[in-house]
Amino acid sequence: METSPSLLERLCGQRDEEAWRRLDDLYRPLVRSWLRRDPSLGAEIDDLVQEVMSVLVRELPGFHRQRTGSFRRWLREITVHRLQAYYRERRRRPRSVGPEVRDSPLAQLSDPRSDLSHLWDEDHDRHVLRRLLQLIEPQFQPNTLTAFRRVVFDERPPAEVARELGLSVNAVLLAKSRVLAKLRQEAEGFLD
Repeated sequence: METSPSLLERLCGQRDEEAWRRLDDLYRPLVRSWLRRDPSLGAEIDDLVQEVMSVLVRELPGFHRQRTGSFRRWLREITVHRLQAYYRERRRRPRSVGPEVRDSPLAQLSDPRSDLSHLWDEDHDRHVLRRLLQLIEPQFQPNTLTAFRRVVFDERPPAEVARELGLSVNAVLLAKSRVLAKLRQEAEGFLD
């Protein structure tokens, strides 16, 4: 059986509308949640999120993964650049509204060594894992997903989960393996 390409490969290689929808479903909520950390953005958050997603869609075919974490760093940089452009534009407005970018709670995102950038990386990986799991759920039976969650997220021993679900230990281990394999396939290039 041939393994289907990862989401990132499908996006870089061709115009796959389902893959683009999945990317949007995956990243729009993450970018929005980060921009909400700056209360001065107010109602303009959705416009900024749209700008980030537009740049992502436009530039992704030229993206080349160079090392671990390349994609999440690239997404963070796009978000920072769009935010900086927003603040530059806001300074040009006749009446000043809100703080300068250096006063923004998100200003530290431009420094890859800052605590906030490290938090971005951690939040990114948790968010992507949760969202990808939601997106692949329809491909698995409920017992398979329950076994996976109990063993991986709840860190329960496979034998305990097997008793709890009325499955064999082997079935629990296979469930974990199958879901992890699908998650790895989908997450390749996004999570490292």
